[in-house]
Amino acid sequence: MNKKAVILLSGGLDSTTCLSIAKKQNYDLYALTVNYGQRHVFELDAAKKVSQSIGVVKHSIVNIDLGQFGGSALTDDIDVPKDRDDSNMTDIPITYVPARNTVLLSMALAWAETLGATDIFIGVNSLDYSGYPDCRPEFIEAFERTANLATKAGVEGNIFKIHTPLINLTKAGIIKRGIELGIDYGITTSCYDPHKKGISCGHCDACILRLKGFKEAGLEDPVRYK
Repeated sequence: MNKKAVILLSGGLDSTTCLSIAKKQNYDLYALTVNYGQRHVFELDAAKKVSQSIGVVKHSIVNIDLGQFGGSALTDDIDVPKDRDDSNMTDIPITYVPARNTVLLSMALAWAETLGATDIFIGVNSLDYSGYPDCRPEFIEAFERTANLATKAGVEGNIFKIHTPLINLTKAGIIKRGIELGIDYGITTSCYDPHKKGISCGHCDACILRLKGFKEAGLEDPVRYK
């Protein structure tokens, strides 16, 4: 029997690649998508398409309304920054959602423990990213320690592992890996401020980094842009 793994799946480029890598490693896939009150809800539909395309044992969508707290351009009535210089994306932007990855990993941990799984995958990246503190290796290492201290499974010796296969890859490197795995990136979405029909803006941080990645990989991004 294959080992079970819980994979956080947003429907974006990184999490889709992460899901495919877990599949390549012969895990039984349990995809977790969190509807946290984000404005760009098109990613929920993308996550469903990705789950069907790649093939998972179960795709669970959990509702947690972080939007009621606000504080981010992704959950509040705040303009999404546009046309930032990608060489200067080291400051923490207003698109940072307070404690988002901590919340998401906690949900993945809870599901993994009930499944008897000890492997959790998350598509964080510390190279081509928007400066989010909860995408850094230090955070992942700290959360992994917490997971093994705070769970029945962990204290009984069933050690949890947080897998971050993309952490040291450039966006171009991630895309190339995904193409090798046969991913259809046309069903993914990355935009922070898409048109009401789901068309990507092409100017937010996520779009800029994605377009840069495809260009450096020598490929054309299959999603639609304004």
